[in-house]
Amino acid sequence: MSSEKAEAAARASHDNSDVGTREKTDVVHAGANQNPWAAKFEAQDEAERAADEKRLLRKIDLHLLPFLIVMYLLNFLDRANLAQARQGTLEADLNMTKTDFNFATSIFFAAYLLMQLPSNLLITRVRPSIYLTSAMALWGLVSGCTALATKFSHLIAIRVILGVVEAPFFPGAVFLMSSWYTRAELTRRMSLFYSGNALANMFGGIIGAAVLGNMEGSLGISGWKWLFIIEGAVTVAFAIFASFFLPDYPTTTRWLSEEESARAAWRLLADINEPDAPLSIWGGLKLALLDYRLYLFVLLQHLSLLSQTFQYFFPSIVQTLGYGKIQTLWLTVPVWFGTFLVSVAVTFSSAKTNDRSLHIFVLMLIAAIGNAIATGTTVLGARFFAMFLMPMGAVPAYQILLSWISNSFPRPAVKRSSALAIANMIGNTASIYGSYMYPSSDAPQYIPGGSANAVVCLLVGALAIGLRYVHVWENKKLEKAEVEDRANAENGIVADATVDRRVAGFRYIY
Repeated sequence: MSSEKAEAAARASHDNSDVGTREKTDVVHAGANQNPWAAKFEAQDEAERAADEKRLLRKIDLHLLPFLIVMYLLNFLDRANLAQARQGTLEADLNMTKTDFNFATSIFFAAYLLMQLPSNLLITRVRPSIYLTSAMALWGLVSGCTALATKFSHLIAIRVILGVVEAPFFPGAVFLMSSWYTRAELTRRMSLFYSGNALANMFGGIIGAAVLGNMEGSLGISGWKWLFIIEGAVTVAFAIFASFFLPDYPTTTRWLSEEESARAAWRLLADINEPDAPLSIWGGLKLALLDYRLYLFVLLQHLSLLSQTFQYFFPSIVQTLGYGKIQTLWLTVPVWFGTFLVSVAVTFSSAKTNDRSLHIFVLMLIAAIGNAIATGTTVLGARFFAMFLMPMGAVPAYQILLSWISNSFPRPAVKRSSALAIANMIGNTASIYGSYMYPSSDAPQYIPGGSANAVVCLLVGALAIGLRYVHVWENKKLEKAEVEDRANAENGIVADATVDRRVAGFRYIY
């Protein structure tokens, strides 16, 4: 009997009324040749399997999440510390005028984007533990070199190089996590990972206030230069430390036993009911580009990142409340700590309810209200309250979006890697022109930029709802295809192997 007929016979023997049984059988069938432990895992009762998976998940979390969270915190800190340095003598020392600061902010992203796709395609061929930590050491070194700048052209050159060496980390880290966690687990872990954004802004305010307030002129060095030296040195030191502990993939990790490694791989297979397929880099890229949903997610990520560009100018925005530069940095701390708490709460809710679109819609509505209040009033208390709403809506929504993209392109791995890189690359182009939304000439209310941002927030929410209905429609197509496949199998008709269909049970999350 040919393998195609055997497949048809196996499908014909399923109980058509029991979808759960069909899914289980398909998972074992798909994974039996790849994972010799699959039969043992499938034979376990629910309580025993849950206990084993809980122990494994705890072990994965402890070995993976702490490192990625700190790495992302330092990644964002070394990227955004220009905003804190601006509260010192940076602009005066480098003879910067008008929109020079905006240009220095945007040029980073131009270089950052050029390396996004090549770096994320390469990570599928290189050990992530070495690749990501090497990139980290490089960006820490380059960021520290900002202290050597003596004129504006030096700053621009350093920012370009910084963009190149930071590019591999973010999409690479998201890809690595999606290689360890199921779709439901990934949302919650992405929440903790992306909390590095809020924590970086919070610690950036604390470190900036402490360094600029206490080290200005120490050893004849400006406070803003000390800021880059200290943060760069910490980044390089942590990169060396993390290189010894950051894991690679479930099947190549030393701290898992053979059974644990097999279970880690089997869990991912059982989650999406589809084995990974060996493909070339270009094959995975082609699959990603042919999936029309990618372009909708690219637009959604682009607008979502555009709605967050205010954070690169946040100390300057808060300074319009009328406080001194050091006090301003301290005032940013509670805003970002509050954003961190909201992020953890709403992403936990998103994972628990298995919802993405409605959470994004509500959060972006909150961000839109914050932008509207900040631009529409000069009342001190109302403006400060609005400055809480802006990041509390936009940042958690983006966290949910990131896991939604990864959930929506599960297999093969090279396609997922390509989709994440393309979405991140094109999405981040928003930061190039978004850096000009808040010129200092528009202070204190920044009416043009704030008004535009409020509209962008509403567009993000509307597009998320649109994608919800796209996935509902795609799920109906998958269900219809399964019914046809079962009917064909019962009649002895072999399914066309060239048709790109997922195994029974897979559904898109919306």
